Amino acid sequence: MTDEPPARRRDEEPDDSPGKPGEKTEPVLLTAPQDGTPEPIADRAELARAIERFAQGTGPVAVDAERASGYRYTHRAYLVQLRRAGAGTVLIDPLPFGQLPELDEVISPAEWILHAASQDLPCLTELGLRPTRLFDTELAARLCGFERVGLAALTESLLGYTLEKHHSAADWSTRPLPSSWLTYAALDVELLLQLRDTLAEELARQGKTDWAAQEFAALVASAGDPPRVRADPWRRTSGIHRVRGARALARVRALWTARDEIAQRRDASPGRVLADAAIIAAAEADPKDERSLLALAGFGGRSVRRLAPTWLGALSDARALPDKELPTTPPSEGPPPPHRWAERDPVAAARLARCRELVTGLAATHLLPPENLITPDSVRRLAWSPPEELTEDAVAAVLSGYGARQWQVALVSPGLTKALRTPQ
Repeated sequence: MTDEPPARRRDEEPDDSPGKPGEKTEPVLLTAPQDGTPEPIADRAELARAIERFAQGTGPVAVDAERASGYRYTHRAYLVQLRRAGAGTVLIDPLPFGQLPELDEVISPAEWILHAASQDLPCLTELGLRPTRLFDTELAARLCGFERVGLAALTESLLGYTLEKHHSAADWSTRPLPSSWLTYAALDVELLLQLRDTLAEELARQGKTDWAAQEFAALVASAGDPPRVRADPWRRTSGIHRVRGARALARVRALWTARDEIAQRRDASPGRVLADAAIIAAAEADPKDERSLLALAGFGGRSVRRLAPTWLGALSDARALPDKELPTTPPSEGPPPPHRWAERDPVAAARLARCRELVTGLAATHLLPPENLITPDSVRRLAWSPPEELTEDAVAAVLSGYGARQWQVALVSPGLTKALRTPQ
């Protein structure tokens, strides 16, 4: 399973002869895809030809998607990039098509290679594209113990190629897409096939192939799950910890809700409608008129000023709420924040400290981040409410119920069982 190496893109062709032992080779900057930058496919005939090429291709399919996070309300894909040996690279503009079932039929049986798959799978699912198996290069790198797991960092350290990342935060809903953006997008899948092979070799060398397979299978199984709906999403407003009192929290809620309705209607990122900092400032000051409102930080922009009646109306609604309709502390879905454990339950706090120490040590032994060995939330929940019978089987059952994979359960259950027991 190989893909031809990309052409070097430098003023001078580097010396391919082996360097001296320990000598660091200068990475090669890629500024254009090996086969050139393809134009985005935007009509059915072109799409059919591309699908036929991918049907004739072999091996896994490198997959990527570009969204417009920070610009749009939705998280839909505005460009899909694919690459396969024997088929080359294609860029697909999904806007004219809606869903892409014909493409899914061709590529879904193949292994997909993605980088940070959990970020792209939801928007690909919206297009009707669902993997049956995948390889996540970012997750593989984490399991291998690499400290820098970004795509550019990995291609440089493992393959010797540097990728420019100038357009990672671009507004991909822009039409037409600039040619430099398309080149960036095509390069995102240019090296994924090679990177997959290199990481697979490293996983095998470290004896972690099965770990990765379990992680990838979990990603595939959850690919079509609906996004989690958070209770009281307005409580995630940045800076809300500064707001004191139920009435002031009601103002945050009212402003957040008004902003969200406008953002949905415009398909604009909420932060571009009104910044979180402006919501907090207004919730604290509770201005009663337009002059007072517009004097606050964050309300100086033209579009924000134009919506002054909306913001004042939201504040007025919050002011008029009866006390029984003010926000109350929501019931906790899990254990309290760890910094409160020592006060509320010192025994549980000690359990958590021992469990964390155990996880940190095991992670260091196996050369991977602690959060990839077992999720911090699982450790907290287990330490706060351990099973009545502290056996390895009981601890393993609890962790499995929290979604831990078999390899994780096998590694951490024995040590966590001992850590949960109160020292005599």
